[in-house]
Amino acid sequence: MTKSPAAGELLREWRQRRHLSQLDLAIEANVSSRHLSFVETGRARPTSEMILRLAEHLDIPLRERNTLLLAGGFAPAYPEHGLDEPELTAVRQALARVLKGHEPYPAAVVNRHWELVDANTAIALFTENAAPHLLEPPVNALRLSLHPDGMAPRIANLPEWRAHLLARLHRQAQATGDPKLAELHAELAAYPGGEAHSPPATDVVVPLRYKSPAETELSFISITAVLGTPMDVTVEELAIESFYPADEQTAAALAASTRWG
Repeated sequence: MTKSPAAGELLREWRQRRHLSQLDLAIEANVSSRHLSFVETGRARPTSEMILRLAEHLDIPLRERNTLLLAGGFAPAYPEHGLDEPELTAVRQALARVLKGHEPYPAAVVNRHWELVDANTAIALFTENAAPHLLEPPVNALRLSLHPDGMAPRIANLPEWRAHLLARLHRQAQATGDPKLAELHAELAAYPGGEAHSPPATDVVVPLRYKSPAETELSFISITAVLGTPMDVTVEELAIESFYPADEQTAAALAASTRWG
């Protein structure tokens, strides 16, 4: 049977993932570098307060902070409720209002693995021509975007958009250490899509240029939002992916649409 890593070992892994020396972390967290060394090597047992202090300075996700506490012999500090549970009613209602208020523009809520949690009616613009197997729950938003049977054939600037999504996913996998995200990155990177060229100097962001079912090219700017000051694991791992018109033609087309508007 494989022995579970100790709290000190996990803390060292997170420190190295954040590219911090022991001295750097000790200074930031206002602890002795000698004591931090003892904690990481198992010569000293950290208190729950020490684990949480170091986790805060290492910007460790709440789920992994609970893992650290359990490894140290302590109870988890952060609850994890299902989005349909009464404790998250206010969050659920707020997300629904945001999605509804964003129409006629597409918006969706995803979890930490990019699985679709909720979406507004305008998201049909992106899902309408996708293969049924990509729309079976749990729907993965990135897989839907880059799969040859998903949105990819309609993305006019697929190489640039693909490079943007893969770079973002890679950073997320590196920052969280989540093996499922690393597996997803490997899967998506194997999809066809072409090599990205440098965007025009006039572009300030990489837009999503998407051909509607009417063959009109629409241009979107994407914005990601998260809930502030989360204290629940589920809440921290939610993100709202919103798409805004990048030009007047797109805004007019969506406003006039009876299908998505």
